Amino acid sequence: MKLQEITPPRSRRLLSRRRNVVRRVLPVTNHGWPVAILGVPFDNLTLAEAVRRISAMIAERRPHYVATANVDFLVQARGDVELRRILLEADLVLCDGTPLVWASRWLGNPLRERVAGSDLVPALVREAAEKGHRLFLLGAGAGVAAGAAERLHEQHPSLIICGHYSPPFSGLLEMDHEEAASRIREARPDVLLVSFGCPKQEKWIAMHYRSLGVPVVIGVGASLDFLANRVRRAPPWMRRSGLEWGYRLLQEPRRLFRRYANDLARFAPAITSQVLSLSPRPVPFSRRLEHRALYSASSWTQIWAAESLTSLSLTKDARFWRETEGHIRHCLLDTSRVIAFDSTGAALLARWRQKLHTRGFQFVLLAPSPEVMRVLRHLQLHEHFLIAERWSEAQRMIRTTQAPPRPVILNGSPHPLAWQGEVTAENADQVWKLTTGLLRSLGTTRGTLVINLSRVRFIDSTGVGLMLRLSNWGRQHDTEIRFADPGPDVRNVLEMTRLHHLLLQQPPLADAGGHEPNHA
Repeated sequence: MKLQEITPPRSRRLLSRRRNVVRRVLPVTNHGWPVAILGVPFDNLTLAEAVRRISAMIAERRPHYVATANVDFLVQARGDVELRRILLEADLVLCDGTPLVWASRWLGNPLRERVAGSDLVPALVREAAEKGHRLFLLGAGAGVAAGAAERLHEQHPSLIICGHYSPPFSGLLEMDHEEAASRIREARPDVLLVSFGCPKQEKWIAMHYRSLGVPVVIGVGASLDFLANRVRRAPPWMRRSGLEWGYRLLQEPRRLFRRYANDLARFAPAITSQVLSLSPRPVPFSRRLEHRALYSASSWTQIWAAESLTSLSLTKDARFWRETEGHIRHCLLDTSRVIAFDSTGAALLARWRQKLHTRGFQFVLLAPSPEVMRVLRHLQLHEHFLIAERWSEAQRMIRTTQAPPRPVILNGSPHPLAWQGEVTAENADQVWKLTTGLLRSLGTTRGTLVINLSRVRFIDSTGVGLMLRLSNWGRQHDTEIRFADPGPDVRNVLEMTRLHHLLLQQPPLADAGGHEPNHA
């Protein structure tokens, strides 16, 4: 097996020469490193760069989804496990809020500008009119998508709007998903703009974007209302000064006051805590080490990070990280030597993990240092990484994830069936077929049948919809199907859908003395 090792220069003289090379090849002042704000990694792009990135996604033709996240997204994601994961898995996360630009400055890695959905959509429309991209408008209130399509045609006669649909208002799991999906597949758009509001639009996108055949799906919030002229935008000077929220509040005080007050009360202490807790300590020059990478000719790369993974060190070593990223398949990143780690370092790891996962590869943190774990825990990111203490353990994790266990198994008494691993949009059809097949082989009987969830790491809204579908299927066969023993993350997703009381097996009632009732 052919191996290639890259080792940066060791001496101070060579290090100085290397810095000069990096300055010539990649400008040190602005590399666009991502930054994690309350655990969400934001891509550091301007509006023009975001439009170019989305155009490149369209050219790739594989499914992508883009999130335009504001303070409300981050506040909701702190208590919503599914939304937090959706934002981590997005192909592009753009900053739709001036307070987030301010926060990034406090964290030492300024986002270059706010890229609001209401600015991004008109820019994408202009690009689509020039390049012939097909658009589909989904969501908003009755008639809003149609009104937006009409006004866009007036402004851009060459624009191809291949469809629009505003479904009746309902909860996420009560929607007619097949109706919307069939319209979109028939229209074959290049870009799908979804306007259901957060978190409904993000969860709808996560449920469907892989199966729709659309290269780019974007959650755009109130942008269709702006395009249809149903809601007026703030004057440019208010947008530039970060006061657009005040203009929106004056327009819809009853709906927005409580939301804005809640977001402020939760965002301000959380971002203050991040700024105060995650300021990296300086590393003495005498302790400065070097990054190294070992490339396998087959399928993996092992990287030994130096003592610092911060905005400043990433900029200093930009050439190494850019070159290394281009070689990676499966990645084992050894961070045992890292003593300085900040919000930019955490965001870089999160984005690498997402990119590799999208391409079917794995990202493993190898022997993470206490500082790395402290920061990841503070940002609620640690549970999203594969973590191994030894190389052999990391290799075993990679093999296991390449061949995941069967998601439905026979469990024995008292619960004859169990789900395990993850139950998401990616494997929901498989879980349905396996579960109903095993239930038929067991022979459903009148009464209650319980499916054990203790081995399930994560479930999304598609999985919850599957649970609801199984419950209805059971009633058709005179059997009540319930679910038991969900872990904290699974219970969180169920509680967000407000279906936990309907789907979960309730614990036995206790008598006044705290004992279970005796039915003898």
